[in-house]
Amino acid sequence: MTLAVKQQKRQRRHRRVRAKVFGSATRPRLSVYKSNTRLIAQIIDDSKGATLAAVSSLEEKGKTPRERAEAAATTLAKHAKEKGISLVIFDRGGFQYVGTMKAFADAARAAGLKF
Repeated sequence: MTLAVKQQKRQRRHRRVRAKVFGSATRPRLSVYKSNTRLIAQIIDDSKGATLAAVSSLEEKGKTPRERAEAAATTLAKHAKEKGISLVIFDRGGFQYVGTMKAFADAARAAGLKF
């Protein structure tokens, strides 16, 4: 399977997820993007089109991508708590909910975000 086909499949899955997931002021969307080297997460209010908080695993310490993702989730949850956000909708971005993505979600839940 070529890279272009993989990207098209992920984009198709992402469109399917986004058709059902919409962030509001009371419950913003936690959007996660994963590449080979990093994980980027944003808390977005779709009604305003504004990013409320963002974090990248590139800024975090850790030996493995999973450890960096867990550290990024903890940092993002801390930023969200400072802004009074505790309830979010999780948008996995068309990625499978395994490995790094699951570790990020579990760490965010453990840090206090509810979804």
